Amino acid sequence: MELILRWSGPVIYIAMALAALYGLFCVVLLIRKISQKRFSSPARSAEFLEEVRDRLYRRDFDGIAELCDSPPYWSKALAQMILVALAHRDRGLSKLRVLLAEKYERDVLADLEYRFSWIGTIVKTAPMLGLLGTVSGMILAFKKIAGASESGVNPADLAEDISFALFTTACGLMIAIPLTMLASLVQVRKGKMTDAVQEDLSEFLHDLEKVMAEG
Repeated sequence: MELILRWSGPVIYIAMALAALYGLFCVVLLIRKISQKRFSSPARSAEFLEEVRDRLYRRDFDGIAELCDSPPYWSKALAQMILVALAHRDRGLSKLRVLLAEKYERDVLADLEYRFSWIGTIVKTAPMLGLLGTVSGMILAFKKIAGASESGVNPADLAEDISFALFTTACGLMIAIPLTMLASLVQVRKGKMTDAVQEDLSEFLHDLEKVMAEG
């Protein structure tokens, strides 16, 4: 049993390091994905919508599709939703809104939510790994104290076990706290992206409805 507890130390440190690295990787990946899917500024999205509107009132649907598939815009969530709207423009506006909401949830948010769930898992797991190290260290420390009547206790050995117990707890918190803050940053960016896409898409659907009614 003591051998297992001794070996648990390196295993816990390795597990915590891997958790921290993967959590940071997920944060960086999410921030990059959100940056790819949203416009850098409201002015850029307004410029894109103006180009779409110009083609829309000329009923140049193929031109809109080419614009949305062009390198500056093909990765943007708004452009992807406009392509879906054009492909199903014969449906009523209410059905089209439901379809777009489902496509946005499935094609845009699903992957982001999957990565985001891993950040939440690591935030919960890191303190638990630290607690496991705390329990292991305290068991070893109390085992030395229990055997003090026979062989005496080396204060340095006892301090080493207690230090390990406390240090693993601190490491778990040092991983969980920054990742919690970074997760909040990702959540805010994701929310802003969704709000911007909904607002811009509503403008496009309003213009599309007018064009289809005139047609």
